[in-house]
Parts: sequence; C-alpha cells; structure tokens
Amino acid sequence: MTDLKRTPLYDLHREMGAKLVPFAGYEMPVQYPMGVMGEHQHTRSKAGLFDVSHMGQVILRGEGAAEALETLVPVDVVGLKPGRQRYAMFTNEGGGILDDFMVANRGDHLLLVVNAACKDADIAHLQKHLSGVEPVTDRALIALQGPQAEEALARLVSSVTDLKFMDFVSAEWNGAELWISRSGYTGEDGFEVSIPELRAEEFTRLLLEMDEVMPIGLGARDSLRLEAGLCLYGNDIGPEITPIEAGLNWAIPKVRRTGGDREGGFPGAARILDELANGASRKRVGLRPESRAPMRDGTPLFAHEADADPIGAVTSGGFGPSVGMPISMGYVPPQLATAGTQIWGEVRGKRLPVQITPMPFRPSTYRK
Repeated sequence: MTDLKRTPLYDLHREMGAKLVPFAGYEMPVQYPMGVMGEHQHTRSKAGLFDVSHMGQVILRGEGAAEALETLVPVDVVGLKPGRQRYAMFTNEGGGILDDFMVANRGDHLLLVVNAACKDADIAHLQKHLSGVEPVTDRALIALQGPQAEEALARLVSSVTDLKFMDFVSAEWNGAELWISRSGYTGEDGFEVSIPELRAEEFTRLLLEMDEVMPIGLGARDSLRLEAGLCLYGNDIGPEITPIEAGLNWAIPKVRRTGGDREGGFPGAARILDELANGASRKRVGLRPESRAPMRDGTPLFAHEADADPIGAVTSGGFGPSVGMPISMGYVPPQLATAGTQIWGEVRGKRLPVQITPMPFRPSTYRK
C-alpha cells in the first residue's frame, strides 16, 4: 500500500478508526466503526461526511472556454449561467463515455470535477484539445449529504441556506476561500465543498464535532448512489457504453441534438444522435431480485430460465438498506426494458427471477 496516494484527510481517517482500502490509486476509507449499514442510514436520516479529495478538480480558462469544451461533450456548456453547475460527460469517437463529471460556470472560468480513476486521462484529453487547462492540486474536496446537511454547514457558512440544487458559489470561512456546490451523489440534499488543502482538516473536524454529522466511507457511498439509480463509472458506464444506452438522454439538450442551434460537433455525435432518434440496442434498467440474494456486478441475465445465452449483465448490485431489499442495475435489450418484466439472473450457477423496476429505487430529496 506504500505506492498509494493519500488525501489531506488521511490522518483524520486513521484517527477515526477507518478501514482503509486501495481505491483509484488512493488509500481511502471504505467504512468506519459504525459500519456500512449504519453509515448509510445515518446519511439518509441526518448528515454524512465523505472525503472525495481523490477526485480531480480542473479549471478551464480563456475566452470561448465554454464553446471549446462543447467540442468534447454533448451537453450545453454555453448556456450554463454563472453560479450554476451541470452534469456532463466526455465521449469518444464511437459514442462511448470516457468519463462523467460536473462542470460549473464560475464567471471568468469553468471548474470541472472529474472521477478519480479517470482524472489523469481526463486532464491529458483536455490538454490535447483545449488551452487554458489548469489542474487544481492544492485543494481537498468533501461532500456533506443528508437532510441535516444544510443545518450543519450553515453553522460555518450561513449563506449556504440560499443555495438551490446545482447552485455553485465561493464563500469565505476564517480567511479561506471555499468553493461550494449544492449537489452530491447520494440522492440526498447536500453539498460538495472544495477547501484549501492546508485548512481541510480544521474545517472537517468542526463539522464532525456536530452531533448530526458522522464520517461515511466508500461502502455506504456505493449503496446510497445505487438506491438513487446513479451510475458508477467503470461499472454502469464506460468507453463501450453510450449516453443513450445508459439512459442519460436527459443530459443532452435540444440545442445539441439534431436540428438544434449547436447540433453535434462532439466525438461520437453520429451514433449518439442516431440513437436519440431511433433508439439504442440495449438499455440500462433497474432490477429487483425476487429472492433475498443480491445480484452483484457481472451477474449474467437471461430472458427465460432455461435460455443458454445471456441477454445482458448486472453492472451494479447489492442490498439497499433504505428499501430493505436487494437492488441492481444492468443492461437488457429495449424490448425487455419495460417495468414489471421478469427476467432471470444466474447466481452461483442457479437461475433466480428478477424484475425490471423503475429508478430511482428510493425517491431523491434534492433542494429544488
């Protein structure tokens, strides 16, 4: 584990009794003494604090930065107003997803937050095609999620109560500049806060001293995002999966679609626009196993119990603590993607029934 990187909060994780594991090249907390189930339920009922400093933060400067970024993504960056952020994805020439990320308009520049495992490749991709690319290397990033997240964070930064979902602001705290968005990846209301590295532990400790805030590891982060029906890069989306197959049509606005003012112009546009018009050959769906056995990623899926050939596979799966049952996501042909359809998953050599179900598995509670 000596080759692994550490976030600015590493010592704090050790102090709090975290179980540390390798993740995306970092030594990260997978759980704390409360355990994954307790951490999950605490985030749903109060406020959970996540260290996401392993993720990449990248500034994009220069006149025309939004137009330039649109040559790499199928989303509307030009129309993103100052103080707002948006979900986006880099696509490749085949229409697949190189990474999904958040982009914020900060007035005189854009800020991207990209996935940890992809950040080096993302930065190289940006630098190859665009100018004004500045990786941020001196800041930590935390996420505070849950119904009491606003109450907790407002004790330190009172202005966060004014933010709506996907708002992005800079705020001053004891001489440190914080970059705060009202967003997250749990299906809960909450915030992501970028903090100067040298002040990160101080700020995080103040939050953890609050009764409603507990530290949360990667285990509960995964079960929370799964209940919210959110994709995990490398499992549910990747270079061989298009945004349309993944059910991310909503992220591609009319202005970038066929007939729009800025139609296409991004890698893989021909395939993606064709799939928008005519449909894709597979679709990401929610899955509810009818047994108590979770169907985890890699589980083959079959249209009928006795079929020899699979029709798809589970890409994420586990037990959903908030819904009290196993839940999964995976890809099936579009004709089988209707809610209520029964298919079969093979677990340890045994075929078990699983039902196509709507997502999210649990309603999200974003502050609109």
